Amino acid sequence: MTLKNLRPVTRQSTEAIVIDNLRAFILSGEVAAGGRLTEAAMSEQLGVSRATLRMALHRLAGEGLIEQIPYTGWQVAQLSQQDIWEIWTLRGALESLASRLAVSRDDPQVFAAVEEAYAELESACARGNMRAISAADFALHQVIIDSADHARLAAQYRVVEQQVRMFISTSNLHVATGPDDIIAQHAPLIAAFRARDAQAAADAAWWHDETEGQRLIAWLAQSAARGAEQT
Repeated sequence: MTLKNLRPVTRQSTEAIVIDNLRAFILSGEVAAGGRLTEAAMSEQLGVSRATLRMALHRLAGEGLIEQIPYTGWQVAQLSQQDIWEIWTLRGALESLASRLAVSRDDPQVFAAVEEAYAELESACARGNMRAISAADFALHQVIIDSADHARLAAQYRVVEQQVRMFISTSNLHVATGPDDIIAQHAPLIAAFRARDAQAAADAAWWHDETEGQRLIAWLAQSAARGAEQT
């Protein structure tokens, strides 16, 4: 009997639990970009003190998920077109390199992990639950990052991890035309992994991030134009 895959139980502090709950709430899209976050209501709902809540809010602000507005309070971060460009280009560079390195390792465990993560995305898309879809979407990309076996690359990815998750959630909610579209976005990348073609995998990863970045920028521009017409 081997116990290497049996993870020990870890105890989380109240602050860590609050951070995790708030992060999941923000990334779910239940509050629109720019939406206000009221400390009193959130602390009551979570059953924690305002001091504990503020600690969590400052952590999420550091991750780029929310913003503190002087004399006003907190709001969900609003990604500008420049923000989207910066996220997708940085994400694309990291994921492209990770894809090349992961395929080049020619390790059966790597390909099995990618296939498993892709199957989870397909399953989530079949169920049609958008929160599960976005979680599985990010998990697939995280598996590829981890499969590169490159500690410094992984560390750089963690710096923008939550902003990438927000990017994915926003794109899937507002830009993708449905679950089939989300699967199609990843098809070239998965095909490259199955072909064991490192260059094709790197190109597909960059193409995926660039395409979705441009679509999201176009959606933001259209939303801004509609807002201007209504004022």
